[in-house]
Amino acid sequence: MSRIILVTGATGTVSTALLDALSGAEVRALVRDESKADRLRERGAEVVAGDLGDARSLPPAFEGVHDLWLLVPNGPRAPEHNMNALWAAREAGVERVVRLSVVGAAHDAPNRSGRLHALSDHETAESGLRWTILRPHWFMQNLLNEAGDIAATGTFSLNMASARLGMIDARDIAACAARVLLDDPDRHHGQAYTLTGPRSLNFDQVAAELGQVLGRSIVYTPVADDVKRKALLGYGVPEWIIDMLEEYARAYAAGWGDFTTGAVAELLGRAPREFAEFARDHAEAFA
Repeated sequence: MSRIILVTGATGTVSTALLDALSGAEVRALVRDESKADRLRERGAEVVAGDLGDARSLPPAFEGVHDLWLLVPNGPRAPEHNMNALWAAREAGVERVVRLSVVGAAHDAPNRSGRLHALSDHETAESGLRWTILRPHWFMQNLLNEAGDIAATGTFSLNMASARLGMIDARDIAACAARVLLDDPDRHHGQAYTLTGPRSLNFDQVAAELGQVLGRSIVYTPVADDVKRKALLGYGVPEWIIDMLEEYARAYAAGWGDFTTGAVAELLGRAPREFAEFARDHAEAFA
């Protein structure tokens, strides 16, 4: 009998890639907005409506599920969303949860996101379910937020000074999640994997490698926190998210993200993607 995998956060960057990586498996996708359901059905998923912020909406989505991919949106209600999902999972008899956390999640993390995720990581480990936690580093796909400026001006600005990051392609995160979800439920039980790319890069190196792929000069310009804040407010980003990003930026600028691990290679049997491959695959967006 096939196992049913419930994918939450189904329209996000990692979960969308996960649906591709789970091709051939029996997958159910939880969505709040069914207007986006066609893209998920095209990937072979059964689509069910539900909201992690509304516990009463969840039981139908969890019925008959064996494995839960748990991704909750960043925000002050993240622990509540995680709690609602775990409770629905326990009530439905779900056997395993694979949870997407964040790099450096800990009660003393220098950012609110890391501290909130630490609460949910602990709750997951105490849930009574088989569990695995993935803690990915900074996504290479975050640079797509700068694609408009790069395409128009050949420059991009971040408030991370000369930070070096072991950044990772989100497709590798999805591949690791798929590996865990498709493996025997006991194989990765009780494990927390910190996922990084193959190298720790600064943004001058990112600009240079992106420029090589695009065949033109790309320049990274460090800016102050208030400059980036003004830009994000102009795009309508909520202040809580801006504060969170600023905390990450300060930590990264202080060297907090300058490391890599071998977890991706351990899970996949291959090295994680290099930044140059990400740049080639997304060159159209930056051009």
